Amino acid sequence: MGSLIEFTNNYADRSTNTGYQFEFYCDGCGTGLMSPFRASKIGIAGSLLSSASSFLGGFGSAKDNAQDLLRGKERDEALKAAVAEMKQHFKLCGRCGKWVCPAACWNDTRNMCEKCAPDLQEEMVAAQNTVTAEHMWRQARQGDMAKNIDMMQPDGKPVDAATCACGAKVTGKFCGECGAEVKRRLTCPNCDADNSGTAKFCGNCGHKFG
Repeated sequence: MGSLIEFTNNYADRSTNTGYQFEFYCDGCGTGLMSPFRASKIGIAGSLLSSASSFLGGFGSAKDNAQDLLRGKERDEALKAAVAEMKQHFKLCGRCGKWVCPAACWNDTRNMCEKCAPDLQEEMVAAQNTVTAEHMWRQARQGDMAKNIDMMQPDGKPVDAATCACGAKVTGKFCGECGAEVKRRLTCPNCDADNSGTAKFCGNCGHKFG
């Protein structure tokens, strides 16, 4: 029963006078999932009684008090039914006791939430991306991204340098920072056409490179 109470703590009541509906949230990412709408019998009956009351001159406050009492019981039953149905769409972590969505916050391999048992493959990819980005920013701050690179061709036009995956600018076949092979593009000095870095002649005007 404790887990049931914990599950119902993280929800919002979206009910109206005509029926009951509740939105339950993942304890991990906060994603919300709406329960099916459950029509209120008291609300429908109350609308009919209100119409009759207006026509006949009113039945008094006793009717309203009785409706409020019955509506409270009906809401409790609606919430109980919504909890029973919606908890099937969430996973309960046995380590931290949190109810989380299976799509983004659950590790099927470890049978725990990803906060308690992170997906190591996802963490590795994230770590690699973070390290690469940090390396690129460090180079930019140091101002050495063009270090040891001749930025002018013999004819005086700028070299069409490529960017390596590590962030360094490369004019040769291999990166001077990490050694990776880089396929750069070559700009023709005669017509400014874009050519492969291995081209010997321009594909647009026939100009000979080198």
